[in-house]
Amino acid sequence: MAMLPVAQLYRRDVPALHTPEGADLLQVLWCPFDHQAMPRTTLFWRSAATVSDILNTPPEPPAMRSDGYLPEPCLLNPEQVTEYPDHLELSKERREQLGAWSEWQAAVTDVDDYASSPELFYDRELAAAPGWKVGGWPRWGATDPTPRLCPACGSDMDALLTIATFEGDDDRSWLPNEVREDREHTGPSSRHTGPEGQAVIDFFRAQGIEVHDRGRVPRDARVAPLGTNPAPRQPTAVQIGSGYDQQLYVCPAAPEHPHSELMH
Repeated sequence: MAMLPVAQLYRRDVPALHTPEGADLLQVLWCPFDHQAMPRTTLFWRSAATVSDILNTPPEPPAMRSDGYLPEPCLLNPEQVTEYPDHLELSKERREQLGAWSEWQAAVTDVDDYASSPELFYDRELAAAPGWKVGGWPRWGATDPTPRLCPACGSDMDALLTIATFEGDDDRSWLPNEVREDREHTGPSSRHTGPEGQAVIDFFRAQGIEVHDRGRVPRDARVAPLGTNPAPRQPTAVQIGSGYDQQLYVCPAAPEHPHSELMH
């Protein structure tokens, strides 16, 4: 059964990506069937310079658990953000401070919508950015925070990649720059696609697939200008459970050690 490509990350695009010695490329694949209610992932740490034999058409499995396990082709435009841990990971004293409405009013503007529940301002606007992301703080809710220990050496594992069902394009604090641009301009995005990104677009167009900066227009759909997105909240069309995230954790001491997964 052919595994499906999920994400390809270069260290040059994600400087904080901690790779094993001699590797500068991470490829994430998964099995298109449920393993404990989510796809099982495999990590390949590689040197980009050694990747030479590239398939013209990625293999597709003869069957899948659901269409939500077949990602739509998308281009990656990394954007670094600052986020804070989920309130469940804070101490009792810190959580009590979040309820001090007068302190929020003194420090932040445009918070009146949260006057009845100031803790929500922290949860929605500052803690654990939603959507697909590399590293950062995990979002909790389905389960309480639990230690993730490396099965090989017992080290505390770091969050590596969040595979999200939905992007947070409706969250004011987490609007990506390109979404802000699209909302400010009625025409195509003003950003310029680099040579490598254009090569990806050209490849998929050769297969009859119209690729956009953050999603794909189906073959039988009306083609929109490059830079627009017919499905802002689900550009990758991935569906984890009934709308959850799949979090991958990796050993910081040795990324090549077995990784772990958690759905939340």
